[in-house]
Amino acid sequence: MRITNNMLSSQLLLNLNRNAQQMNNTQTQMATGRKINKPSDDPVGITYSLRYRAELSSNEQYQKNVDSATSWLDFNDTVMDQAGSIVQRLRELTVQASTGTNPQSALDSVKEEVMQLKEQLIDVANSKLNGKYIFNGETYDIKPYQFTKDADGASDTTDAASVLTDTGKINFIVGESVQLPINVTGNEVFGSETEEDNLFVVLNNIIDALKDGDQKELSKQLGTIDSRMDKMLAIRSEIGAKTNRIDLMMGRLDDLGVNLTDLQAKVEDADYAELIMKSKIQENIYNASLSAGSKIISPSLVDFLR
Repeated sequence: MRITNNMLSSQLLLNLNRNAQQMNNTQTQMATGRKINKPSDDPVGITYSLRYRAELSSNEQYQKNVDSATSWLDFNDTVMDQAGSIVQRLRELTVQASTGTNPQSALDSVKEEVMQLKEQLIDVANSKLNGKYIFNGETYDIKPYQFTKDADGASDTTDAASVLTDTGKINFIVGESVQLPINVTGNEVFGSETEEDNLFVVLNNIIDALKDGDQKELSKQLGTIDSRMDKMLAIRSEIGAKTNRIDLMMGRLDDLGVNLTDLQAKVEDADYAELIMKSKIQENIYNASLSAGSKIISPSLVDFLR
């Protein structure tokens, strides 16, 4: 087969273009810091890269959900602590008033404080986080405990037992196929229509007993107070257990995020030391190709390429 100068020139140009393209790809990787700048750079690698990016995006959303769930649970615990303090003070006053040595004037003073405790409890029962009523389930845009006020500004809780808070659960997705309900309802915390230890009913009973000087009824209400306190403590324990689970979930998500980031970096990130060496080798190969070509084809063409 006859090899002509045109064939040699064409082959030289082909080799030079190939070497120049490789040099350009290496320079692009050095400029961007990425091994994959277009799908054709690594078809298999781009598949893994897209998968890791999708998993990282999902993981970041789970972390945001965990943060939101943690805020809700922490706020729930704080509000439950406030409610517990009110009930504890109510118990202390009831014990104090249930002894037979208190004159009616003393009972009236206790009654005034109990009425203030009732107002505080209503405020706690209507607590909001980020504009959402935390004790009204999925209807968190509706105030759960709404009572009319009398001439003295006191809330009329005569029908408090009939208040029904929404039973819907607020779920946060904190992992793949993992949903965690993080709310408690007002009826769970303060009592429902069918429970004798409904806090608002207990408060009404205590206020009436103080007004009438009925120590026997006051002593009776101590049992209902203790019953409600036990239920509230159980709810706080449940909140604590969920908080611990959320903390563990956050740690797992943090670890997963680090692992996914490392895997993504191995697929996408360029190794500068390797690229610098590779760039120098490619430059030497390109110059060697020009030098070798000058001995084969006309100097004018090689000079032009230089």
